[in-house]
Amino acid sequence: MTTTVDCPTCGTKVEWIATNRFRPFCSERCKQIDLGAWAEEKYTIPAVNLPDDLDEDGKIPQ
Repeated sequence: MTTTVDCPTCGTKVEWIATNRFRPFCSERCKQIDLGAWAEEKYTIPAVNLPDDLDEDGKIPQ
């Protein structure tokens, strides 16, 4: 049984097999669209909220 996933860009069903060189994407086009979105900073990874009152060394005062 082959695993099927949705292409992250367009949602097309994609078989997760070794011969699919674009997995998890359905095509080179979708792969490049995703790469472009990362390059344009459309995706972000949330940062940890640090306290506002750090000392000069970046440490939390005791």
